[in-house]
Amino acid sequence: MNNSEPIACSIVVPFFNEQENIPPLYLKLTEVMDTVGEPYELIFVDDGSRDSTFRVLQEIFEHDRRVHVVRLRRNFGQTAALKAGLDFAHGDVIVTMDGDLQHDPGEIPQFLEKIAEGYDIASGWRVERSDHWLTRRLPSRVANWMMAKLSGVPLHDFGTTFKAYRREIASEIHLYGELHRFIPALASSFGAKIGEVPITNPSRQTGKSNYGIGRTIRVLLDLISVKFLLDYSTRPLQFFGLFGLLGTGAGGVLMLVLAFRKVFLNDPIMGAHAPLFLLGMALLVGGIQFFTMGLLGEMLARTYYESQNKPIYSVREVKSRRKEMSDPADPPRSTGSADS
Repeated sequence: MNNSEPIACSIVVPFFNEQENIPPLYLKLTEVMDTVGEPYELIFVDDGSRDSTFRVLQEIFEHDRRVHVVRLRRNFGQTAALKAGLDFAHGDVIVTMDGDLQHDPGEIPQFLEKIAEGYDIASGWRVERSDHWLTRRLPSRVANWMMAKLSGVPLHDFGTTFKAYRREIASEIHLYGELHRFIPALASSFGAKIGEVPITNPSRQTGKSNYGIGRTIRVLLDLISVKFLLDYSTRPLQFFGLFGLLGTGAGGVLMLVLAFRKVFLNDPIMGAHAPLFLLGMALLVGGIQFFTMGLLGEMLARTYYESQNKPIYSVREVKSRRKEMSDPADPPRSTGSADS
């Protein structure tokens, strides 16, 4: 492939200890993409694997000019690995998928067709899941229902990594923590058009799954963060100020009533109404604290949006023949080396 040739599609695949799955996945990807007939590139991200993942990826890179390998310094997590691949991708359409063979490369053309229909994001939907019902499918169904309700994006499956993006949409999304599964919700906040693509969900054949039941708890916590980001990230005082008004209003009413009874009825406040007095004080103090949190949030939001983005990953090295790696127009995102 000519380095100067425009790239129609970038395939981004993060790997963590997947040495057995890489060769068959690579063969399937090249078979499918060669059939598509458009210029493409494969971006493989080694997320700090402790097995021979990088060695296998390096061997593939040596004999295929369409392959780029990004090696992270340590295991930063799936969100950071995906972000590293998205940052490196040059294709007009970027397809992301897992490296454990539970995503079928043969379904990539369906995603490309969905994007061609005018959608900005094509999100996979595992209609029939092969995971364990109690530990994976039930928690996932509950989490997906909550995500759809809170985000306002009517998707059936937020959790799958198998998605396709227009490049301009992917470049506008800022990822950190574990927010990769919420990309459709984040993208919808600036008007992205999102469609679903039914996909299969083959069982893992080799290796060990890196997911467990504990991930569900983290998903629910992330869901709260995303809801706040979608609705109040640029106006936190609107959120905290509401609680501040409720607290100070209720506390103020209680304290006025108690003051009236003390002054005009000579009631022994601390003797007869001590619980109400303490409640009123707690509501007043709590309301003031919420106002303070809202104001601090406003200042932090201003600082965040006016400051430079901090990288969420660090690259150890890059295997690529792309000449643009040395292009000064593309500022480096992190430290590392490039093989030309």
